[in-house]
Amino acid sequence: MENTLNKKVEKENKESEVQKKNTVVGWIKYCLFLLFLVFVVHNSIGLTTISGFSMFPTFQDGDIVLEEKVSKYFNSPEMGDVAVINRPEQGYKIIKRIIGLPGDTVEIKDGLFYVNQNPIPEITTEGTPPDMDAIKVPENHIFVVGDNRTPGESIDSRDQSVGAIPKEEIDGYIIYSLKPFRSISKPLDLSLN
Repeated sequence: MENTLNKKVEKENKESEVQKKNTVVGWIKYCLFLLFLVFVVHNSIGLTTISGFSMFPTFQDGDIVLEEKVSKYFNSPEMGDVAVINRPEQGYKIIKRIIGLPGDTVEIKDGLFYVNQNPIPEITTEGTPPDMDAIKVPENHIFVVGDNRTPGESIDSRDQSVGAIPKEEIDGYIIYSLKPFRSISKPLDLSLN
């Protein structure tokens, strides 16, 4: 009888150990799943708070915007996109509108942007930029500007310290403003060209 009791206790101990191992394995799987989920979310979407007025009137200081980070791997940037750009040498990100693509020639005459000698009819901007000689956008680069074209309000590709931005510095694209809630339009009427 004692032998049977020992076997029963031994069996219960083994079952308890297996149950503990299964519980530990379950928690490890759960934690790995959570880490994977955090990685995917962090690398596909993000929230950014607008700082400053370089994108006024599209964004105000303090607006919160939603950034998507996936399409940069599958699609080329387009005219009018609002891009979040990593500036590693400054240690922060900037948010600007893409107005020139690789191979484009960008210039400003009489306060109007011209891309490849065609005026770009912009709908939502602020201020009048000073004239700028024609600049050819290098391959694998983009030309970006703030929507606030008032001199001194936006440091962007017009400034020699910034210049054309390498495409690999694009972190993502702004798709919505969450505070205040609204979609982000591309205020470039390219159908007129």
